[in-house]
Amino acid sequence: MINLPVGMCIIIILLLCAKIVLMKKAIREVTDEFSDRVESDTNTLIDVSTGDKDIVRLAETLNSRLRVLRAEHLQYHQGNAELKAAITNISHDLRTPLTAICGYIDMLQNTGDKEKQVHYLAIMKERAGMMKQLTEELFKYSVILSEEEELEVENVFINQLLAESISGFYPALSERGITPDIRLTEHRIERRVNKAALTRVFSNLLNNAVKYSDGDLSITLGDTGEILFKNHAKGLSTVEVEQLFHRFYTVEAGHYSTGIGLSIAKTLIERMHGSIMAAYENEKLTIRIML
Repeated sequence: MINLPVGMCIIIILLLCAKIVLMKKAIREVTDEFSDRVESDTNTLIDVSTGDKDIVRLAETLNSRLRVLRAEHLQYHQGNAELKAAITNISHDLRTPLTAICGYIDMLQNTGDKEKQVHYLAIMKERAGMMKQLTEELFKYSVILSEEEELEVENVFINQLLAESISGFYPALSERGITPDIRLTEHRIERRVNKAALTRVFSNLLNNAVKYSDGDLSITLGDTGEILFKNHAKGLSTVEVEQLFHRFYTVEAGHYSTGIGLSIAKTLIERMHGSIMAAYENEKLTIRIML
């Protein structure tokens, strides 16, 4: 058994006491700084004056959780603002046709002219159809968001699926006077995706072109599998293009659209582990998809 001199024991005890005091001080610093960072709107992280590895590790762990907390806090506020904007937009989009219907009901009741009655009923039917489309879009979007399970995937021949989607939109494109310029690679492009989801993505992008194109549309499928939708769209700004994939954003409210078609496309593409983005140059909008 080793016998230490009394003096050395006292020194060791004093050193241990000093270390305990310093650690308690450091813990108080961490506690105070953590409380301050949580309560204040700042990006500053916890900083400790001690070099003790355990205290430093504690501070790093708390800083990591603070980053997550701030990200969630920002997401909450963005979502809250987005929800308020969505409620405003949806209320406006639903109120406009509903107000028109109510107005034409009054005119219908105050006229005995059969021709005018038929005309008023036709307008009311059109406005009711707009409201039905809006509610269906909202329902589809809520269903997609509520689905938490992974999409079932299979090997899909992208060339064929894209060609079939374009063919289905030829009547709508023709009505707008749009003759699409289609360039599909001869290479067989196969990807493991959900066929129904990708069909919906193509449908939403084509529908967007029908609504907002200035009269042209080019669709390209390259050898790498990159898919490009391009059309002229005058009057767009960089800010508007950046918001195209945001929920409920619509460039022109007069089209009676909730603006969620592109948001649905983005959600589905990302759930299939792909990417979708928009660019705007020389008054031409380009939407790029990589699967």
